[in-house]
Amino acid sequence: MYDYIIVGAGSAGCVLANRLSADPAKRVALLEAGPRDKSPLIHMPVGIALLANNKKLNWAFDTEPQHQLENRSLFWPRGKTLGGSSSINAMVYIRGHKTDYDGWETAASSSVWGWERVSQLFKKMEDNHRFGNNEHHGSGGALSVSELQTVNPLSRSFVKAGRELQIPHNDDFNGTLQEGVGLYQVTQKNGRRWSSAKAFLEGALERSNLDVITDARVTRVVMDGRRATGVSYKRGMEYTQLRLNDNGEVLLSGGAVNSPQLLMLSGIGAADELKEHGIPLVHDLPEVGKNLQDHLDITIMSAANSRKPIGVALSFLPRGIGGIYSYIFHNKGFLTSNVAESGGFVKSTPEQARPNLQFHFLPTFLKDHGRKIAFGYGYTLHICDLLPKSRGRIGLKSPDPLDDPLIDPKYLEDPEDMQTMIAGVKIGRRIFDAPAMAAHCKHEVVPGSAVQSDEQIAADIRKRAETIYHPVGTCRMGSDPQSVVDPALKVRGIEGLRVIDASIMPRLVAGNTNAPTMMIAENAADIILGKVSADG
Repeated sequence: MYDYIIVGAGSAGCVLANRLSADPAKRVALLEAGPRDKSPLIHMPVGIALLANNKKLNWAFDTEPQHQLENRSLFWPRGKTLGGSSSINAMVYIRGHKTDYDGWETAASSSVWGWERVSQLFKKMEDNHRFGNNEHHGSGGALSVSELQTVNPLSRSFVKAGRELQIPHNDDFNGTLQEGVGLYQVTQKNGRRWSSAKAFLEGALERSNLDVITDARVTRVVMDGRRATGVSYKRGMEYTQLRLNDNGEVLLSGGAVNSPQLLMLSGIGAADELKEHGIPLVHDLPEVGKNLQDHLDITIMSAANSRKPIGVALSFLPRGIGGIYSYIFHNKGFLTSNVAESGGFVKSTPEQARPNLQFHFLPTFLKDHGRKIAFGYGYTLHICDLLPKSRGRIGLKSPDPLDDPLIDPKYLEDPEDMQTMIAGVKIGRRIFDAPAMAAHCKHEVVPGSAVQSDEQIAADIRKRAETIYHPVGTCRMGSDPQSVVDPALKVRGIEGLRVIDASIMPRLVAGNTNAPTMMIAENAADIILGKVSADG
């Protein structure tokens, strides 16, 4: 019998497990569908390049065919291990824009989700190795945030090229201003990945009141009428139930894909969709799974005229051997690279109120999420639309809880999104054509010199665009009765059940989603423990 059952040991779930089990009088269970985070590929930062193919640690979802992307089904990697996607991501530490949280505060009609509050939570969580404790950053928190141990010279050239185009240099994207180009800070410590599991869970594992159960696929929330009383899960060939104490709570932290799926499998969702799959209705909540948002991404890749990039070639072998030595004995070298070393935030047009494009520069080729080997020496620029207007949904393919859910992001359904992406490609090319980057270029690989007009760029986007892994919004938080969860993240119409992960975001943040997801859990823990009120 538990006071809290947390479903999903990802970016949010590990934070919750730590904060809620700090009270020895409360018994907490944390269930994770994947294994423990023992793989060396997780902890060695450059291992990210090999994690896309690892289906033991990766849900490896596929979307429905996307009508605006030549009916392609897109690959959606999501973490399936302790730490969740924070154990397989690029470790880029970005909070988003202040305006994002002003919007959350308006949606929730509660200052508990406004910038003044959440900025303090970011600082509380953080142990910033560069900035320490100042106006924008914190020190001594659980989440290690550091500079990259080793930076490829091309990553610095990208920043210099941006400055040559009068894009301002920004040495802190989480500081006063977001706009500009610079090197990213990362969630690392001593050149190793510092996932949510490392930051929040590892130190709590010895608590006698915390049970962590891995390889446990939760199949439904057990209900008594409209009250959650526990969960059912499959481990190996056995099905087991965990039960709640009186007034206990189930906390869903499965992410923007798994949390709405589990709600629907448990009879909470749109009545017509549940009826279609023969799932008994517990509560008609039509917005479950709706409001799906994600950052669509397009790349520019160029072949390099030198061997400075991280390459896949026999000639790279001596550097590879040296990199292993440097990593093992000095915590430095290219093996500590998050690959997405530099980047920036810019406006697609001068009229934009704030940056609506984000760049991630990689001093290497990256093809098909790393699932296909790209031989040779080159570099890649990822360009994503930060504030997409298109909205999709998560649904059910079947009532079988072991089936993948239906994922339909409906990319580019809003025509404005395409115009933003086209503008992003043009700006990215201008940066690559600036002297500091042009000095490294042998030739553009993709889109290629033949792709020049807006129509040709749009056709290339439809042919090649992919996710950059930031799905949110499918259990929308709001003060309105149509929202899935209220400002305290309680599922509307249900007792003893909350959703606490990226799915509650009313709108996608302008940046990477890992840090905001951990902040959501930090805030939720304070709400659950009565340290702060979500009312008003």
